[in-house]
Amino acid sequence: MATLGRDVVFEDFFPSMVEKLGSEGFLKELKNGFRALMDKEREVITFESLKRNSALLGLEGMSDDELMCMLREGDLNGDDCLNEKEFCVLMVRLSPDLMEKSRMWFAQSIENDLM
Repeated sequence: MATLGRDVVFEDFFPSMVEKLGSEGFLKELKNGFRALMDKEREVITFESLKRNSALLGLEGMSDDELMCMLREGDLNGDDCLNEKEFCVLMVRLSPDLMEKSRMWFAQSIENDLM
């Protein structure tokens, strides 16, 4: 299990998802999750779209400050939004087991691209 903020605890199902779906299938599912949370016009996850769709993540009880902290945690380019890449990176970073295995998947992905 991992914690996000002070009160939110989630079960880390990502490793079992990767085992079942493979790395490409898992990334496809992450991208589907991104699309479910994103602002359809801007094609990024904004504070407003995250707040509007937070129930999809089971986070409907989170405060505005906590939601903004989530955005800031993953916002790598400082635009106060998450693009698809930032979202996927954040999701992997929140999974301790995936972080340990990420090098292996990266090497596998490069190998697949070369074939």
